[in-house]
Amino acid sequence: MFRELDPLLHSQLRLSVMSLLVVLKSAEFTFLVEKTGATRGNLSVQLKKLEEAGYIEISKTFRGNYPNTSCKITQKGLNAFERYVDALKDYIQ
Repeated sequence: MFRELDPLLHSQLRLSVMSLLVVLKSAEFTFLVEKTGATRGNLSVQLKKLEEAGYIEISKTFRGNYPNTSCKITQKGLNAFERYVDALKDYIQ
């Protein structure tokens, strides 16, 4: 029997963000916009969903006079991503 895929990670943009954060551990918002090709508004909404699920932490600081948003994967997020990848492997074997 196939395991259920995490619907939160099954979104292309959220999966892209999580894939980047698994490798990098943390990334700035502007980097995520650049790498995913998402609009700032859509990325903000999707990051909020990941944060509400406890998969990432978002910190907002200032660099000089400019706001700086950074995202960091949590252990819960890493575990969810690993379960998602394992479930996908079941589908292709």
